[in-house]
Amino acid sequence: MSPDYHLIGTYTRYSSWTARVETVLEYFEIPYTSKILTFDEIKAHSPSGLVPVLHSAPLSITIIDSLSILEFLAEQNPHLPLWPRDPALRALARSSTAEMHSGFPTLRNTFHTNFIARYEGPIAASRSEGAKREIKRLLRIWDDARRVTVERLGLVGESEDEGFLFGGFSIADAFYWPVLWRFRTYNLPLDDASPAVLKWMETMWNDPKLQKLVHWYYRQAENPETRIEKYENIFASEAMQASTFPEDWVFTAPGAA
Repeated sequence: MSPDYHLIGTYTRYSSWTARVETVLEYFEIPYTSKILTFDEIKAHSPSGLVPVLHSAPLSITIIDSLSILEFLAEQNPHLPLWPRDPALRALARSSTAEMHSGFPTLRNTFHTNFIARYEGPIAASRSEGAKREIKRLLRIWDDARRVTVERLGLVGESEDEGFLFGGFSIADAFYWPVLWRFRTYNLPLDDASPAVLKWMETMWNDPKLQKLVHWYYRQAENPETRIEKYENIFASEAMQASTFPEDWVFTAPGAA
């Protein structure tokens, strides 16, 4: 019996949108098949000309847009906590996910997704007012999520907190997972990150299921056909070095011994 879902997307080491859906499918072990496309192939397989796309075999429908796909998966798999069980945390998780979905244009358009890339040196774009404002907002969202979650779980008598944004891993964490790549890839400043935010980052980077996805991104990179030149060395004109992160890289919080 074949899986109910078929995902169409691009190589997830570059594609934050496809990666979000792939992350949820993999994290919650939802059976699916997939087809990975080059940019030139997308229009032939997507009604919108964009990815990701999800086909549902049981319902004979096609869903486009990453957030719509993940909402659909949450509805179709109510036994899985794709959203927090608590209604207050679920509403906040949806709110923060929607903000990521529609916002942060400077980070999106300036710091393109490239999981394995490493830029060392000053990047002028990271000091622009737009970038500084969006980085500050991200850190605030994450800090508020952890603070409210701890308070809410204590209020409802729930002691289990796995350290993700809203307790257990959810769609919200999957949506912000590629943003962590940008912080790593472009060495974006964490000077204003609270201890709670840094702890969440550590939780994300050290999670075994996410590390399994990291392994997959590096396997993609071994195939020259996956390389997208426009996303490589995008700051070549600046005084900095571009290289590749080693696969065994470990997150270290600023100021940690």
